[in-house]
Amino acid sequence: MSYTAPRFLDRRQILIGLAAASQVAGARRDPVVTVLGDSITAGLGLPAHDAMPAQLQAALTRMGVLARVRAAGVSGDTSGGGLARVDFSVAGDTNLCLVALGGNDLLQGIEPRVTKANLAAILRKLRARRIPAVLAGVGAPPLIGAAYAREFNAMFPALAREFAAPLYPNILAGVGGVRRLMQGDGIHPNAAGARIIGERLAPLVARALGAPAA
Repeated sequence: MSYTAPRFLDRRQILIGLAAASQVAGARRDPVVTVLGDSITAGLGLPAHDAMPAQLQAALTRMGVLARVRAAGVSGDTSGGGLARVDFSVAGDTNLCLVALGGNDLLQGIEPRVTKANLAAILRKLRARRIPAVLAGVGAPPLIGAAYAREFNAMFPALAREFAAPLYPNILAGVGGVRRLMQGDGIHPNAAGARIIGERLAPLVARALGAPAA
């Protein structure tokens, strides 16, 4: 009976194997979703684990979608503020950017054409960096002026069409105006409201990532 001596990997083969394993691990990195927004996405008045980005992360996880949601919201930011910081707030490893700005523009009465121009510039910057975007709008109530509200509300679908960006028309849909889902200021969602926003955004974000969504 013949005997074959066991083969041992030499140092070069080991290094090649480790490099290959590292490449596979890197290829499996969960995609990063950066949420560029204002106080609603910053979670004003809430601990980080209750804020909308964390709730979106949890909703995606429950759907079986592997992704890492990164909060990049700044309280008080207008669309102009988002434009000023998009280049450094949205890191280069971002696979998808959720742009959720406009609420403070509305509160400050900024002309819709100015807000639209700022959001368009943000979307152009993302497109130039090959970062796909999802756009989350905010609804303007007619009581602030019918003409203003009409122009403001029309800009989000127009931008979504122009940049072929999936649109969530109103980030506060089903939450705004519902006392049990809002904080005492009537402007910002509480933890329950943030959870609803995250759950409703998750299917749209999942589809934008190319993942199946229920």
